[in-house]
Amino acid sequence: MKWKHRILAILISFVVVIPFSPVQVFADHNGTMMQYFEWYLPNDGQHWNRLNADASNLNDIGISAVWIPPAYKGTSQNDVGYGAYDLYDLGEFYQKGTTRTKYGTKAELQNAIDALHQNGVDVYGDVVMNHKGGADFTETVTAVEVDPNNRNIETSGDYQIEAWTGFHFPGRGDTYSDFDWNWYHFDGTDWDQSRQLSRIYKFRGTGKAWDVEVANEYGNYDYLMYADVDFDHPEVEAEMKNWGTWYANELDLDGFRLDAVKHIQHDYLGDWVSSVRNNTGKEMFTVAEYWQNDLGAIENYLNKTGYTHSAFDVPLHYNFKQASDGGGYYDMRNLLDGTLVQSQPTKAVTIVENHDSQPGQSLESTVQSWFKPLAYAFILTRSEGSRVYFTGTTMERMETRPMRFRV
Repeated sequence: MKWKHRILAILISFVVVIPFSPVQVFADHNGTMMQYFEWYLPNDGQHWNRLNADASNLNDIGISAVWIPPAYKGTSQNDVGYGAYDLYDLGEFYQKGTTRTKYGTKAELQNAIDALHQNGVDVYGDVVMNHKGGADFTETVTAVEVDPNNRNIETSGDYQIEAWTGFHFPGRGDTYSDFDWNWYHFDGTDWDQSRQLSRIYKFRGTGKAWDVEVANEYGNYDYLMYADVDFDHPEVEAEMKNWGTWYANELDLDGFRLDAVKHIQHDYLGDWVSSVRNNTGKEMFTVAEYWQNDLGAIENYLNKTGYTHSAFDVPLHYNFKQASDGGGYYDMRNLLDGTLVQSQPTKAVTIVENHDSQPGQSLESTVQSWFKPLAYAFILTRSEGSRVYFTGTTMERMETRPMRFRV
């Protein structure tokens, strides 16, 4: 199989159709957003260049917005972007053994965004701010172990650990921001370097506790991975809002996808989105990834964030999976039961699949291929909610084309 065919298959795998609510821009038509990446892209540094070259074609086939992968420096060059290290390094500074990210350099990304804008295609940036990985040094921190199945239960007394919580970004220095991260900017971690021991550790100190307004899975799902950012710390609150404005302005972004929101203090995210909008003067269409098959939890998140942005309809994704697993015996009258598009249609971004549900991922929940055309027909022809068109992750060339609808 020729490489260009493999790339084509990857790039048409994630497409979202978005009808904007009356208070948002482009309210007179539906748009089509493509998720322009997946987990298994090659680490060749050419992704931004491919996006640049594809800008005109994306416009020709009806794509009006592109969701790009996390653009900042991760724990290594091969990091997909969700092991975020330095949010201000967009492939510009030599850090973590590389200047470019997995996808290329900052200049190449800016050129790609310019090309997309010249072709009438908006760009949505991925926002990963729940945690930080790849710290520059360890610090001695007083911590307590918690039960991984119920993080509200402490299972040890207080003791000192060596935690990877020092982020001073020696390759970037004070360029763009002079904010240095230390242990008191985090709530916890999962590794004690001094004992070479993996546990979930909650930090002790003034104001230290798990954030309350998060998912209630495992008792409290504030902690996910790496060094867990403390959004109750006033310095963190201010710095992340400053970064959000910088990120939007530096890349001339048109919107955001918020990662792992169920682990982040909900009301802060509402404030964060409003802050960036106010500081940029742009609508900044925003969709949150609250990955839980629980409509009530997602509705609670939207309420706690003041309905300032949308959310992916994860329950509908699982209904699609259940229908595909039914071998043709699923009652399609139940397809919308318990879904966000049914209860909050103007805030729902419906998906069939995305990168997190791909084979081999921790949230793997693949919709069987035989059912996907039915699922896409269902979401692409609805008049309410935002909709995702996903052709799959096979490396074979696909002849299916994205469709544009006016409803």
